Amino acid sequence: MKNTFLMRNPSVLIFLGVLALFTLSVTLLSEATGAALISTSFVKTLGKTLCLCLIAIAMDLVWGYCGILSLGHFAFFGLGGYMVGMWLMYERTRGIVETSLAQAQIPPTPQEVVDAIGTQIFGVVGSSDFPLVWAFADSLPIQLALVVLVPGLLALVFGWLAFRSRVTGVYLSILTQAMTLALSLYLFQNDSGLRGNNGLSGLQNLPGLDEVPQSVVSIWFFWVSALALGLGYVLAAWVVSGKFGSVIRGIRDDEQRVRFLGYSVEGYKLFIFVLTAMIAGVAGALYYPQAGIINPAEIAPIASIYLAVWVAIGGRGRLYGAVIGAALVSLVSTWFTGGQAPDVPLGFYTIKWVDWWQVLLGGSFVLVTLFAPKGIGGLFDLAQGIVAPRRHGQALGPGQGALQEKEAQE
Repeated sequence: MKNTFLMRNPSVLIFLGVLALFTLSVTLLSEATGAALISTSFVKTLGKTLCLCLIAIAMDLVWGYCGILSLGHFAFFGLGGYMVGMWLMYERTRGIVETSLAQAQIPPTPQEVVDAIGTQIFGVVGSSDFPLVWAFADSLPIQLALVVLVPGLLALVFGWLAFRSRVTGVYLSILTQAMTLALSLYLFQNDSGLRGNNGLSGLQNLPGLDEVPQSVVSIWFFWVSALALGLGYVLAAWVVSGKFGSVIRGIRDDEQRVRFLGYSVEGYKLFIFVLTAMIAGVAGALYYPQAGIINPAEIAPIASIYLAVWVAIGGRGRLYGAVIGAALVSLVSTWFTGGQAPDVPLGFYTIKWVDWWQVLLGGSFVLVTLFAPKGIGGLFDLAQGIVAPRRHGQALGPGQGALQEKEAQE
């Protein structure tokens, strides 16, 4: 019993327990149960926050544990949202069209129904034909499969080309950012097949459940988001444990040494990159139906930079740190940018937090980097009395993470 994964990782059990308690509390206090102590809009905010925590875990896995600073994971997040958004928008529009055409004296043909749906969806970009990417928009199982397959395939192709070329460090980060920018600019075009700048809207309305109030729907999404976060945390904790976790940490600290030991560094990095892209896709598929809309601006490069900031503030290399950082920063951001934070009059100038929030976030990132490089998660190390080894003496290896001479003798 002591050798089981959960027994060897008590922090996972603690996280799952806290998540379950949080989910139960929000459910009991929501409007769906009649208590109405938490509004439906705030339940949606909490549900979206759980999705952001899930992609933060993916970012921590690829950056904090494997050392790949990806500035493109929000592209995978957005692709997951687009995949499920196509089905939601198609089915909702079909319901509206069929209701409208049912009043006609002559029953419409199936092709007329499809043409009417196309006109409703793509009329805003001056078209009525379904692009090839919408070929399976009427099939929920296929679109759900594409939620992980499309981000995974993009990550596989990009990662294979980048890693086999031994691109590392800041150059790899620039490439991932360029990938995100290229995808965002492409989606802004009206002929991209995804309605250009208009994006996909009305995603909060579940087809066939028009009679179900949004207070109930929001709780359903909150439950699924909590379940996905719990499963994602367990999966990530399992991946970083054991020999596999030791290898990817070794790649992070000294990639050349791991390669000299005979490990396929590129294979490990590609696996982590693809896995985290799929996790990001799932997070996006749950996030955007709660947001109600997705457009290309959501996956601009700045979003991936924010993701890196969340993980850094929470403490990279610690899964719970990534969750804490994403939850804290996203909720505080909602408070500041939502106009709930009071303005600060200085006489000669009034600080409006809606305008100054990004400055505050950037300043926080700089302070954490300089004075608390382990982030908020480092506070748990201090509480447990965990102290980093003293690095002194001559290096016993070429890498920055190599053991030091005097440290080896202690």
